[in-house]
Amino acid sequence: MSIQVPVKVLIFDWGDTIMRDFNLPGPMSGWEKVAYIPEVEQALQALSEKYTLAIATSADHSGTEEMIAALKRVGADRYFDRFFASKDLGYKKPDPEFFAAITKKMGVSPEHCFMIGNLYEKDIVGAKAAGLRTILFDEQKQNRSFPDADEVIHHMSDLLKKVP
Repeated sequence: MSIQVPVKVLIFDWGDTIMRDFNLPGPMSGWEKVAYIPEVEQALQALSEKYTLAIATSADHSGTEEMIAALKRVGADRYFDRFFASKDLGYKKPDPEFFAAITKKMGVSPEHCFMIGNLYEKDIVGAKAAGLRTILFDEQKQNRSFPDADEVIHHMSDLLKKVP
């Protein structure tokens, strides 16, 4: 019989997990158009009542302040307790040190965290190697195996059923 460690922290990727990445030049905070991923606001609202939520990015154009400014444009900043950018951490995804630095800064053990992201190789593989539990947001419904993903969802509304 295995004992499940309680989840305390949910760490989300930013682009194409929380907000749509339109691949425009420069930081998202200055883009003409920004948008939530469908169903994510409702999921964040419900999850923020039960868990500590963090957001983490390796976006080349944005540091923490630019990410927060972009999140504010859709009102998403209010759901997150902590914000992390590779520019400030000194590590980039998929390096397991990226995820280890976040858990260390938050003062939480990796096994108490879920990493939720849309890119298997960048968001899931490194997080799993760092000891986090993982949820892949596979919006495109790829027909392939994801051995390091503890869970796979295709809609953000499914997240509420997958987090204990």
